[in-house]
Amino acid sequence: MENKKNVIVHISNISQEVQEALNEKYPDGFQHHVFKVTKPNKDFFYAITVDTQDTSYLIKVDVKIDTATNDKIDEQLFSHQDIMDPEMKASDEEDEPKKRKSDEDDFF
Repeated sequence: MENKKNVIVHISNISQEVQEALNEKYPDGFQHHVFKVTKPNKDFFYAITVDTQDTSYLIKVDVKIDTATNDKIDEQLFSHQDIMDPEMKASDEEDEPKKRKSDEDDFF
């Protein structure tokens, strides 16, 4: 069995051969295959792996971590007009319940 060379490289510096191997291994994208690599000094980076015939690559990728709060997400999803005023009643709420006509009302 032949030993493969191990290489760590940033995704912006990969060759055409490695790019083609990535496209073959991850045809739908690699976003669900990224993992965190922690270095001995506690620094870390995110990476994916791919192999060519003679080399195993650990490819560093840039990851954007979502730090939005629920309030920020609500603000982005809804306009101020969409957010209901707490003092407003929903359209299906009524001020007074409807008075049901009882059988007694028929006799008087």
